[in-house]
Amino acid sequence: MPTVQAEGKTFTCESGANLRQVMLDNGIDVYNGAASVINCHGLGTCGTCAVQVQGAVSEPEWREKTRLSLPPHNLENGRRLSCQVKVLGDVTVTKYDGLWGQGDRVMWTPERVV
Repeated sequence: MPTVQAEGKTFTCESGANLRQVMLDNGIDVYNGAASVINCHGLGTCGTCAVQVQGAVSEPEWREKTRLSLPPHNLENGRRLSCQVKVLGDVTVTKYDGLWGQGDRVMWTPERVV
């Protein structure tokens, strides 16, 4: 079973599990500020669950690429929409500031809350 490391916690999930749901199920808030109330609930349209993911995950599909190509996101920063990511192996997750997680300041790392 793949291991997910986020916000100082480590937990396992089934291969192919949705990263957003796995983190929410394990007490990790993938949203910043008001985005915890105002979000698309995993449809991939709002962009507020953006995180940096390292490890074995699914490739981005058209919906995710489209949303991440629109402001305030930028495809070059390497963020992913956690609601569109399937966990395929061990991963580490980092969350950044900004309503959409698009900022430069780290909110939490795989190892700890900043």
